[in-house]
Amino acid sequence: MSSKRSFPAEWYPQSGVQLTWPHVQTDWQSTLDQVIPCYQRIAYEISLRQKLLVACPNINVVKEHLIHCDPANVIYCEVPTNDTWARDHSGVTVLDNGQPVLLDFQFNGWGLKFPANLDNQITHQLYEQQVFSPTVKYEPRKNFVLEGGSLESDGEGALLTTEACLLSRNRNDHLTKEQIEEYLKETLGVQRILWLKNGYLVGDDTDSHVDTLARFCNSQTIAYVQCTDSDDEHYEALARMELELQQLRMQADEPYHLIPLPMAAAMYDEDDNRLPATYANFLIMNDVVLLPFYSLPQDEPAREVLQQAFPDRGIIGIPCEALVQQHGSLHCVTMQYPAEVIT
Repeated sequence: MSSKRSFPAEWYPQSGVQLTWPHVQTDWQSTLDQVIPCYQRIAYEISLRQKLLVACPNINVVKEHLIHCDPANVIYCEVPTNDTWARDHSGVTVLDNGQPVLLDFQFNGWGLKFPANLDNQITHQLYEQQVFSPTVKYEPRKNFVLEGGSLESDGEGALLTTEACLLSRNRNDHLTKEQIEEYLKETLGVQRILWLKNGYLVGDDTDSHVDTLARFCNSQTIAYVQCTDSDDEHYEALARMELELQQLRMQADEPYHLIPLPMAAAMYDEDDNRLPATYANFLIMNDVVLLPFYSLPQDEPAREVLQQAFPDRGIIGIPCEALVQQHGSLHCVTMQYPAEVIT
């Protein structure tokens, strides 16, 4: 049987969502009392509805934090970890003739910025510990650096991504853009690569992951961060990104339906550095969408906008002020697995 690969969209039926738990050996050490309640809330909302996979160095410690979760829906796996950004160190699932294949790319700390020796091994260890269904094929791809936050699939053969990330130094700079395109098409089973040249957030360590900027909500709709304040340093770059999105076309040569998300008001760390707060970093689940909130005036307007894109799903706001202190948000700390991957 010839291979027929496809890259399911995030709204494809899911079997579960992974979290990688914060602990004292991570960058969360000094703020664990702030970030753990955020993880508890995310874990609770996931476990109410579908399986939750928790990767952590100490199961007993984490169980004490998840006493309010449905134990029948929580799977624990003990593995050593550097950090907690599951979106980027987790496996990426594609379907091959309908059967799930877990692609384990190299994770090198977003272009050698941070230690990743342990996180780069998490997916393989989960597979070795038989966390995934026996029908899942494990496919190591350690010859290619790739993070889940840099990939947006429409489920119909189009991949949305950014040049700033995928063409950056210290990832796959030995390959040309054309070679990277060819690799992504072959490995993920996509037919079209939609490149964004513009768009960034100050304080972002990922070299402009697309999941901080623009997201597919369905195969015809893209929600994106819009900056309307001409005095904001993001204004010009995000305006150029908006023009790019307006020029993108679907397979049938029609424009996408674009939904602008509000730009989060400026947030700063204790050293007065701006943080990359974004409402594009939402997680689509089977029945709901988890949306990061930051205790800002834009929280509720962002929920109202996103509800337009997901009329059949509830939009649940999750306080994520703690997450953004480490330059990420809700989508960054989660990874969904399609149906039949987690049992």
